Amino acid sequence: MAHTNDHRGHDHTGHDHGPGHVHGSTDKKRVLIAACLTGGFMVAEALGGILTGSLALLADAGHMLADSIALGLAWYAFHLAGRPATVRLTYGFGRVKTLVAYTNGIAIFVIALWIVYEAWGRLQAPAPVLGGPMLAVAILGLLVNIGSFFVLHGGDRESLNMRGAILHVLGDLLGSAAAIAAALVILATGWTPIDPILSVLVSLLILYTAWSLMREAAHVLLEGVRQASTAI
Repeated sequence: MAHTNDHRGHDHTGHDHGPGHVHGSTDKKRVLIAACLTGGFMVAEALGGILTGSLALLADAGHMLADSIALGLAWYAFHLAGRPATVRLTYGFGRVKTLVAYTNGIAIFVIALWIVYEAWGRLQAPAPVLGGPMLAVAILGLLVNIGSFFVLHGGDRESLNMRGAILHVLGDLLGSAAAIAAALVILATGWTPIDPILSVLVSLLILYTAWSLMREAAHVLLEGVRQASTAI
């Protein structure tokens, strides 16, 4: 019996949630709200990108699609992490959140590389872009992403799962900001190559932050020592 109590005291789920186990249910709700906001606006932004011919809007819509799925997975990870340990899974489901964080990083990589590929094609053959409607859609997207960011920012930022969710929303926020900047340049000068150029710049930043998240999540999954994590 003493051995069983010691084993439960070392439960990794408690380690993930931090002191007091306060953040678990609230983080779960925050991620669900952000997933609904992101998924709801994604359709409007995709239509806006098609109608205006803007790669920045289409790229951000694609990123929001991946993010709404990733946020849904993050919500499910919180749901699984709340389950008690079983005979076969004696440490419970706490590591699911770390695994989802790693998967989220891979998803961001794929989206960012797709944006770079599309941007290269646009630079080789520039296409017309409707700056006015593009600006309106980008501003709405920025407001939605800011709302999602503040919903998530109040959660447990020590959790890799929450950090992965925040990273996705930050990528969307930067994408909307880039679309706004591109629309303003197009309206002022008519220079459409700014659209794919800013899309690439945002993609590079997303790739860097995603790589950092994946390295830290992998470090946890491989049970690396604490000192090594400072280099991540």
